[in-house]
Amino acid sequence: MAAHLLAAAEQPAPGGYHYTYVAPPKGRIAKLVDRIPRWASPLGLTALVSGGVAYALLMRPTSAGATDVPTCVMKLFTGFDCPGCGGTRAAWYLLHGDIPAAAHHHAMLVFAAPFLAYMYVSWTLNRLANRQVLPMLRLSSGVLIGFLVAWLVFSVARNLPWAPFDWLFV
Repeated sequence: MAAHLLAAAEQPAPGGYHYTYVAPPKGRIAKLVDRIPRWASPLGLTALVSGGVAYALLMRPTSAGATDVPTCVMKLFTGFDCPGCGGTRAAWYLLHGDIPAAAHHHAMLVFAAPFLAYMYVSWTLNRLANRQVLPMLRLSSGVLIGFLVAWLVFSVARNLPWAPFDWLFV
């Protein structure tokens, strides 16, 4: 098969140009992916997000203690809040409209939630319509790095035992 592709690549095209690359035939997985409908990926992501929302609502994380199952392993063994500690409780408070309590448990999640929601809605609508219905939110790498640095600073600051940082300890 390689000899056939090489022979096809060496034949001159009209105008005297030589093609240097011939795409190989698609494999089974690529053919399978091509047959997946456009609505499948938004539906799959909606199912995942709905599962997370259902978990947050059913488990009532605000009434659980730090050592109740399921628990954060890092907090259980070290006593420190991990970068994601309080995220489920913050999501629970966001779902109930209590933004100050949500920010107390995980301020970075509260900050990122509207951006993530808009990115999801615009991606889903554009994917389903197969055209641009809403403009996509394009974040530069500098903005993403800045957010990750802010999250790192937040993760360290929330473990400091003096005021005003003790307000962030959950």
